[in-house]
Amino acid sequence: MASRSRRRSFSGTILHVLFAALVALTLVIAALLAAYRFLPPVSTLMLARWLTGETVERQYVPLDRISGFLRASVIVSEDARFCEHSGVDWGALREVMDKAKADGPSRGASTIPMQTAKNLFLWPSRSYIRKGIEIPLALMIDLAWPKRRILEVYLNLAEWGDGIFGAEAAARHYFHKSADRLDPREAALLATALPNPLHRNPARPSPRHAGLATRIMGHARGAGSLAECVE
Repeated sequence: MASRSRRRSFSGTILHVLFAALVALTLVIAALLAAYRFLPPVSTLMLARWLTGETVERQYVPLDRISGFLRASVIVSEDARFCEHSGVDWGALREVMDKAKADGPSRGASTIPMQTAKNLFLWPSRSYIRKGIEIPLALMIDLAWPKRRILEVYLNLAEWGDGIFGAEAAARHYFHKSADRLDPREAALLATALPNPLHRNPARPSPRHAGLATRIMGHARGAGSLAECVE
């Protein structure tokens, strides 16, 4: 009887510790989101590269200094319901989860807030665990920041090649110009490189990459309401 009571007491202590840790972690994330609403954030991949002595190309720029063509192309390519949902596209997520493989759901379920959450706080590999953590973080981000800020942070954290982070660094690396001078084709090539940035070179696209960019360029021209929340 005493042994059972001790086990119950021990279990209760563990639950209290876990709950306290969860509350503390939530408060830390909330504080970071409050600070990152105004300060330029860094991604976990950037931090990892700095810690291991690898180079990082990144110049943070405000959304107004990123081509409207790139903004529209990224929304059309990555998250067409960005202006409508509250961080998670539940319909798309259910559909992708139903078709998911054993190693976890594909990138197709990720909204821009979810990818921003991953870049800010999580690791890149696919897994159900990461996706489960990503969802509440995306909801917090969408609640804490306006859509313009979410897109700005995403476009400044996104990886566009080995050690190349953000739209400004990508525009200068691949097209030798600033991000606000990108034309529709260059913007579409950058947007369609995002699902596989280490293997898709926007300056030298494969036929498949170029075809995807042409399709996204056409959709972006008529994006209209899809991007109205960031105009």
